[in-house]
Amino acid sequence: MPGLIPHAVSSPPTPGLPPVSGEPDGQAVTLDLLRRYDRPGPRYTSYPTAVEFHEGFGADTYAAHLARAAAVPDAPLSLYLHLPFCESRCAFCGCSVIVTKKRHVAEQYLGYLVREIAMVAAALRGRRRVVQYHWGGGTPSYLSPAQMQRLHEAVRAHFDLDPTGELALEVDPRVTSFEQLETLRTLGFNRLSLGVQDFDADVQQAVNRLQSVEATGALVEHARALGFGSINVDLIYGLPRQALDSFARTIDTVIALRPDRVAAYSFAHVPWIRAHQKLLKVEELPSADRKLQLFVEARARFLAAGYAPIGMDHFALPGDELALAAAAGTLHRNFMGYTTRPAPDMIGLGVSAIGDVAGAFAQNTKKLSTYYAALDAGRFPVERGYALDADDRLRRHVVTQLMCNLQLDTREVERRFDVDFGDYFAREQAELAEGPIAHGFLRDDGGLLRVTPRGRLFVRNVCMIFDRHLREKRAATPVFSRTV
Repeated sequence: MPGLIPHAVSSPPTPGLPPVSGEPDGQAVTLDLLRRYDRPGPRYTSYPTAVEFHEGFGADTYAAHLARAAAVPDAPLSLYLHLPFCESRCAFCGCSVIVTKKRHVAEQYLGYLVREIAMVAAALRGRRRVVQYHWGGGTPSYLSPAQMQRLHEAVRAHFDLDPTGELALEVDPRVTSFEQLETLRTLGFNRLSLGVQDFDADVQQAVNRLQSVEATGALVEHARALGFGSINVDLIYGLPRQALDSFARTIDTVIALRPDRVAAYSFAHVPWIRAHQKLLKVEELPSADRKLQLFVEARARFLAAGYAPIGMDHFALPGDELALAAAAGTLHRNFMGYTTRPAPDMIGLGVSAIGDVAGAFAQNTKKLSTYYAALDAGRFPVERGYALDADDRLRRHVVTQLMCNLQLDTREVERRFDVDFGDYFAREQAELAEGPIAHGFLRDDGGLLRVTPRGRLFVRNVCMIFDRHLREKRAATPVFSRTV
């Protein structure tokens, strides 16, 4: 639909902030742009976001959605298991975790988790094929090899894991043993995601996560020798005491490890949600412009090392499935992150786990006692959720395309949802023209809206314009982390 949105007008560069390098049309980011767009905003692991979940959606509603999902027995599934236990808490952590050294707590939890797996499988009846299977946490490698085997066998008793599927989990190099890796590989796991965050000792001290390069490198080397097909490393920029030179050394160290994928996440400083983050010293956090410099420096180094940019904050080697999917415009995103194996439904299992089933999100209770009580009573331990309406489904598609494939074909939207894009999104287009388009974040190539290299840094802001719920709920108190 050409002519809907005017061409971008480039802003003059501001000294001191680097250009978004590595691509032909890389541009500088000005301090004015930073100040304008550095605001609280969602990360869009879902649309609508979890802020919209409500307690009116409970176990009975979830059961009804599982029944709808069961009506398409040949459709594939994604399966997420939440293992919440950690030996210690990292000060930056935004996950739902339980810190304990009492191993019997995990043993009891596994017993209940196995019961939930059986309940969900029964509700799905003959629908069993899983193409994406993920253990998250917490620290999944908190489990012993015997516990890992027990849990995996329970899953296999009720579901069929596709032999070409993705079997992945998160591991903490500080507590993961070679024996655990060997067990996981024997069970069929083929992808690992390793938390690193930052190798600088001063930063590690500030966030209560001491982790050596040597231990991390040894784990990567052993995983490769065992035949893990894909290894991901997680980094965080915006942590206390991070400096450009020290973070650059961390990036170079990671590049030397040559992981297949890297995620460079913006630190979500949300002390009003995660009370333990109040222990961080605010004066040690980098400013918005310094935080942007950290990411731009990381991005430039990964691109120079041959990695392809994926979505807004990931990188992958050119032959990796993520890079191939991004190039083909078929990347997908769910609560487990970017994926190349989309399934129409994602089942979340365990405390706090979120599922995406038959047009609705469902989240389990976050408390162990409540989780156990629900399962003892024969109920699904769902605490809250949200059923999407027609407008949500349309906007979800728009947000997903922009977040994953950095483009939106407005004509395809019209065909798929039987709407006139110009009429339906008239208000949004006016805002795009005055903001992201004018500032070079987005351009219109004849009805194909493309996020520019500079726009990758602000793609959350672009998506926020299409977020009906965010527009309707301008909260006086903060809910989301800042976009920059």
